[in-house]
Amino acid sequence: MRIASRTRTEGGRERIVLVPESLDDLWHLTYILEPGDHVSGDTTRRIQRDDDMMRDTGGEREPMNVTLDVDETEFHKFANRLRVSGTIVGCSREDQLGFHHTLNVEEREELTVEKVWKADQLDRLEDAVEATENPDVAIVTVEEAQAYVHTVAQYGTEEYASISGPTGKGEFARARSELFEEIASVLSHLEVDAIILAGPGFTKQDALKFLQENAKDIAEKITMVDTSSVGDRGVHEVLKRGAVDEVQAETRIAEEAALIDTLMENIAQDAKAAYGVEEVQKASDYGAVENLLILDERLRMERGGQGEWDFDVNDLIQAVEQKGGEVTVFSSSFPPGEQLSNLGGIAAILRYRLQ
Repeated sequence: MRIASRTRTEGGRERIVLVPESLDDLWHLTYILEPGDHVSGDTTRRIQRDDDMMRDTGGEREPMNVTLDVDETEFHKFANRLRVSGTIVGCSREDQLGFHHTLNVEEREELTVEKVWKADQLDRLEDAVEATENPDVAIVTVEEAQAYVHTVAQYGTEEYASISGPTGKGEFARARSELFEEIASVLSHLEVDAIILAGPGFTKQDALKFLQENAKDIAEKITMVDTSSVGDRGVHEVLKRGAVDEVQAETRIAEEAALIDTLMENIAQDAKAAYGVEEVQKASDYGAVENLLILDERLRMERGGQGEWDFDVNDLIQAVEQKGGEVTVFSSSFPPGEQLSNLGGIAAILRYRLQ
């Protein structure tokens, strides 16, 4: 994400001109924007003139700049765009004011957001700016006759390929190099700056040796990590061990994996943990919250007036921060977020155990 300019406006609001530079940035904006924000951008609208109406031509599309009072946002991952819908409150054509419109925001298209920014929303924006400088990462988990390739993005990990190959054993065995050739072929199509090669046993060492001899440009990007399994569980182990941190500093995915593991360990020990609305609010009242964990989708619902909690979630966040606690908003697109969702979408790691 690139911030083009920032301007203070009336009523504690700030106007920030943004340029999303990746699919990750569009995903971040999904959770930064909320109803009531003013979002401006270039678009087209179909305009009917009098002669068009008489001929029922439907009019012609005209380019214009609009400002929307936002109703809702929707991230279309596979269409590479963010849809921002709302009522037009500013427009280069005054006769369009008051109409409903949708901005289709794509990568590298400038948009302006004016709102009263909340602290966690500015944190998320800063994370997106910093992430632009980070390398893209692929994780390859491999064991005998099987391999998986995952990509790591800000919105979560995603399986890119699963590969099956010969074991190199038995009367009609084929060479194990077939599996390694397939891995090299898949990785050659990924534009990543770093690759983590993981898995149990010695297969990954054999894979690395093959790549060093046959695909040196790929081998030079590889960092090797021991894990007990492959696939999704192997990827979770890689993230938990901080391997991604070494090549993608401060990644939110690794941070969330470590926090949710600490929380689950504390819950298993009946120790310093709280989950669910009532327990977390009670822990906040006692000033016991060290890390407040909130699911992004739940946070949006509560802020958008569609939630079920009987308190203002912004007051809770402010209370935790004023008492020295940290707040982490979890992605609902990633396994730690799914675990947090099963706990009600909100939990806390505590400084001390509550009776």
